[in-house]
Amino acid sequence: MSAVKKVLVVGGGIGGQSVAIALAKNGVEVEIAERLDAYNVYGVGIIQQSNALRALDRIGLADKTMEEGYPYGQLKMYTAGGHFIGLAGAPPVEKYPSHNGISRRTLHEIMYSEAIKVGVIYKMGTTVTEIENNENEVTVTFTNNTKSTYDILIASDGINSDMRALIFGEFKPRYMGVSVWRYPFTKHADLDTSYMYYGKRSKIGFVPMCEKTMYMFLVSAEGADNPWIEKSAYVPMLKDYLAEFPAKIAQDAREQLTDPNLVNYRPIEASHLPDPWFKNRAIVIGDGAHATVPQLGSGAALALEDGVVLAEELEKASTVDEAFKAFMKRRYDRCMAIVNASETLAEWELMEFEGKPLPEGANLGKVIGQAVGTLMAPF
Repeated sequence: MSAVKKVLVVGGGIGGQSVAIALAKNGVEVEIAERLDAYNVYGVGIIQQSNALRALDRIGLADKTMEEGYPYGQLKMYTAGGHFIGLAGAPPVEKYPSHNGISRRTLHEIMYSEAIKVGVIYKMGTTVTEIENNENEVTVTFTNNTKSTYDILIASDGINSDMRALIFGEFKPRYMGVSVWRYPFTKHADLDTSYMYYGKRSKIGFVPMCEKTMYMFLVSAEGADNPWIEKSAYVPMLKDYLAEFPAKIAQDAREQLTDPNLVNYRPIEASHLPDPWFKNRAIVIGDGAHATVPQLGSGAALALEDGVVLAEELEKASTVDEAFKAFMKRRYDRCMAIVNASETLAEWELMEFEGKPLPEGANLGKVIGQAVGTLMAPF
């Protein structure tokens, strides 16, 4: 029997829908407050490692995700000039492939359809402006000035979480000095798995999203001032970066870069709340609690895990406090291991792009290997 009967989730992204679906399947009344009037899913594609698929399996969506996406093997890594470096990523485990590439929009639509099916109520164009958070319940004021009371509030509204600020006070993410660019393409004939190329000024990767589509990501160092680049510069800058990579897939992509509106660009930021991520009857999950830079491709996966684990602990526990503490015990060290490894890799990449030597003893393979081991472990 769940420790809660009525729950508000603020933020209808991957983590928010994950916990909403899991709770609703346990018989909990769940509402999602989403500030957008209609979804316009941010991002291009997503890489799902086996831990993300395991989390989706717990809410019955892994098979559908793999059907709609593109399961593939380990990542193939090359120098900018095409010299093979090695493979990265865990091998397949049981029914789960090493990776599954999928469009973010497709993943969101799969989760949204399931949420509606299990009775989750969406309050679109709505968010929370005030919280009365005590030991027994949480009462919120919405943007339309109505109030409602819930057993708990789950904040899943991203790295710049407004709910986190209402619960804990201001907490600013940290810019990591590098930025990521993404662009969708028709799937290249040569793409049988994901590929990554390491250059002197950037690294690029190509990831299949389904039989017909793929996306490219590019990581670069744009300066120390958290730069926001004018849209008119997107295509010329991307083409300039790609000039360093002679591989056919990269040069074919370079020729197809035409529409700045299809470029998804953002400076990479990171943040992590101290333990605990809850106060009274409000808890923060996903990027609001542990935003990880995409060097290990695990931010969305950790948010998915958060959702299913929180629902499991609320189902097992007799009190909310007991459930929240058990959730932290299962989540904090695991998430911090991935966050810290990702930030280390981002810092080293920035040094390489700036032509600086890496710290003595820096071991890229060791950091990645330990992180993959953590992701493979039960959660």
